Amino acid sequence: MRRASFTSSILSRTLSTVHDGGTVNLHPRLLRVALFSSSRTDNSNSRRHWFSPLLNSFSKTSGQAVSLGLVGVVASVASAASVYAKEPPPAEIIPKDVVLYQYEACPFCNKVKAFLDYYDIPYKVVEVNPISKKEIKWSDYKKVPILMVDGQQLVDSSAIIDQLSEKILPGKAIISVADEDEETKWRRWVDNHLVHVLSPNIYRNTSEALESFDYITSNGNFSFTEKITVKYAGAAAMYFVSKNLKKKYNITDERAALYEATETWVDALNGRNFLGGSKPNLADLAVFGVLRPIRYLRSGRDMVEHTRIGEWYSRMEKVVGESSRIKA
Repeated sequence: MRRASFTSSILSRTLSTVHDGGTVNLHPRLLRVALFSSSRTDNSNSRRHWFSPLLNSFSKTSGQAVSLGLVGVVASVASAASVYAKEPPPAEIIPKDVVLYQYEACPFCNKVKAFLDYYDIPYKVVEVNPISKKEIKWSDYKKVPILMVDGQQLVDSSAIIDQLSEKILPGKAIISVADEDEETKWRRWVDNHLVHVLSPNIYRNTSEALESFDYITSNGNFSFTEKITVKYAGAAAMYFVSKNLKKKYNITDERAALYEATETWVDALNGRNFLGGSKPNLADLAVFGVLRPIRYLRSGRDMVEHTRIGEWYSRMEKVVGESSRIKA
């Protein structure tokens, strides 16, 4: 009910801007917010109540103006719905058994999860102990992510997404390096540049390293002893690893490098809601995925505060929606 009231309030404000001649000055941003606020309301009674405050608020306005206004709102809402809708594939081509072996804060793992979540592919998660890696002893591949899809092992985040795309998006061709399009170019940018500025920021100092591993251990299936070991040994190890990465990629100022990368991405959007236009493409999902684990850490909060990434990130949070992870 709170969302419905909020929606009515926003649409009432939008429709109240009536000019001479009965035309309505529609504010797309307000309408998009209104859509999100109402799109989770499922039953018909709620939808009927959703419009009633609007009709009451315009009871003193001419019928023609109200009708024109409501037609405009419905058209705008319908248009926004197509912009922000998820894209679940047909049920018959969705894999039946999907298991992701991951580290909770791993950007590559989160890239795969963003794809699975956006396409509503149910999956189970096995949190891997980053020190012992006992959960993937069975595999010859000793890195994460590992994705088991109906018994088939898939590895390397970008390769996983390409292979899944072939399975569930049969009309989407995989572009070769020689014929690289915008989407492919920016997916490669994520793997070759953006991810490399993350670790030096996440593990910039001991307090931020501990913050990150506190997040990892609170989400993993670890015993008390393992939590303590992983948190402190892992944080110490990654602190020194991040210093090596900083040197390897010639990063002098961690935050400046992060801000520059996110601004580069916003520039690439060129005013579009998503790189894919009206809906995210695989590059949008890749950038969102690798940024998701840091968003509410200190580095991510700084990133949103000091760059223009926030609006795009919020749109991605809404369209990717809730995780399709199967709870154990």
